[in-house]
Amino acid sequence: MSNAQMRDPLVSVITLNWNQTEVTGAFLESTRHLTYKNYEILVCDMGSDVNPAEQFSKAGYPNTKTLRSEVNLGFTGGNNWGMRQAKGDFLFIVNNDTEVTPDLLDVLLEPFFKDPSIGVTCPKIRFHHHPDIIQYAGFNPIDVYTGRTTAVGNMEEDKGQHDTSGYTSGAHGCAMMVKKSVIDQVGMFPEKFFIYYEEWDWSARILKAGYHIYYQAKGLIFHKESITMGKQSAIKVYYHTRNRILYMRRNTSLASFIIFTLFFIFVSTPKAVVKFMANRQFKHLKSYIKGITWNLTQSKYSPV
Repeated sequence: MSNAQMRDPLVSVITLNWNQTEVTGAFLESTRHLTYKNYEILVCDMGSDVNPAEQFSKAGYPNTKTLRSEVNLGFTGGNNWGMRQAKGDFLFIVNNDTEVTPDLLDVLLEPFFKDPSIGVTCPKIRFHHHPDIIQYAGFNPIDVYTGRTTAVGNMEEDKGQHDTSGYTSGAHGCAMMVKKSVIDQVGMFPEKFFIYYEEWDWSARILKAGYHIYYQAKGLIFHKESITMGKQSAIKVYYHTRNRILYMRRNTSLASFIIFTLFFIFVSTPKAVVKFMANRQFKHLKSYIKGITWNLTQSKYSPV
């Protein structure tokens, strides 16, 4: 990277859109106030019923281009598709159901130039509709025996208790800035996941390559969580179940996986079955079973 690039690197902002023109438009409106100016925004439309390119173009959002895929490539495939077309030295992968704060790009870039071991930075995430409540202030290590993940500060009122930046165990797929050279070395999102747990698998590869993931407490973004999939949608149950098992297959030792399997069979599954039956969520139960059986027939390896 040249001296000029070091001082003022190009940041490629990558966000997906699928039948959410209004939501994505609100995100783009928030980017008008970014104080960092050397960026491009790539809105990657995943085969929406109506192509939003003309509407976004008429709105005159700065440095913004709409890319159109005629098929929905999913979260992983769509972001990878966008990354392949990005020109930036740093890539900021961000959900379209977010709204940024003005200095977000500035503060996410800072740690990279102070610590060359950092490969990814993530901001503090708070809920848009409850703006004082934290969603993410870093991740705790994933439980290698249960496959469960927990975010630091999740559901806590933000009183400054998580205002200390530092290394963390995983990047949040909602908002993560990645150094391009890390992507060149480690690769992109594993497309086999489609959505859910993909950032954990990618984080595991990045950490294994010797890089750190950094929680930047000075950065802040607001997230309108679960607008796309819905909190209790059957499709979310399918991918979350499927990919929880897939992550464990790919990233744990044999001993850990055996313990996880026993836990999943004798604790997680009975609990899920009782819940879905009690709530008469039969589609959810079918999706849960489908997510399990997928892992019995599919390889854990991905081409990406």
